[in-house]
Amino acid sequence: MTSKRKGYLFVFVAILIFTLQDATSKHMGGLYPPVFITMIRYWAFAAFVLILAARSSGGLKAAVTTKHPVLQIVRGLLLVSQIVLVIASFASVGLAHSQAIFSVGPIFVALLSIVILGERVGWRRWTAIFVGLIGVIVILDPTGDESASLLVVPVSSALIFAFYVVTTRLVSREDTAMTSFFYTGAAGAVAITLIGPFYWTWFAPVDWLWMGLLCITGTSSHFFLIKAYEYLDASEVQPLTYLQLVFASIIGVSVFGEVLSVNMIVGAVIVVAAGIFTVWRESVVARRAGAAGTHPRA
Repeated sequence: MTSKRKGYLFVFVAILIFTLQDATSKHMGGLYPPVFITMIRYWAFAAFVLILAARSSGGLKAAVTTKHPVLQIVRGLLLVSQIVLVIASFASVGLAHSQAIFSVGPIFVALLSIVILGERVGWRRWTAIFVGLIGVIVILDPTGDESASLLVVPVSSALIFAFYVVTTRLVSREDTAMTSFFYTGAAGAVAITLIGPFYWTWFAPVDWLWMGLLCITGTSSHFFLIKAYEYLDASEVQPLTYLQLVFASIIGVSVFGEVLSVNMIVGAVIVVAAGIFTVWRESVVARRAGAAGTHPRA
């Protein structure tokens, strides 16, 4: 099997696991406080991160060493907050509808990259950003019956995750990927442990099995995604991650009885198309800039 095929296989497995993880999160989020669920999940995730860091080149000492300690901690806080909102969104808004809104991620990342990273964007990407935002409005359907207060949750989650991605790009200029991964798990685990006990709720015996499944999927999905990035570029991985929207919609309809509105389907298609173009255009510009030693517009 070629390295590319291995990479695509790892992406596909990761997406399937992420989908199972999301479905489990929706089930558990409807029964227990999202903060409490996130805390238990993060304990397993932090243990996974510590094991990887200890086995990496230089061990834990190298992983802990960072030139951006404050920003790394902020990254950890952003991600753990985003996961809490994701679980809450699945429980209140629905699996399919939430994933449709989450698909705006690359559009938000492109916007924040302009402001925070100082990236220059040409008319093509500006057009894609504008079209993507129109798609989001179509998904949100301001004239529909969906409560606006509920939709704030998935939109906020997508925006927070975009901040997480942009700050990750920022620290990656000087810190290693392992260092960023370590602080993602460690800082998030510490933060949620300070809050989670206030939401402590005893699980029903059978729900410990669901929680165990959530912990397993939460760690294994990241492992397979990490493996995918060993063989593929981000521009090759990102378009495939939109399959998660398709899988989530299938599970949302068949398992949880969700209804896919025309607005959601049309808006999701617009957002996904704009997002794929944005990611592709970023990769083209990066290659050109790398070859010429400049920063052209796209």
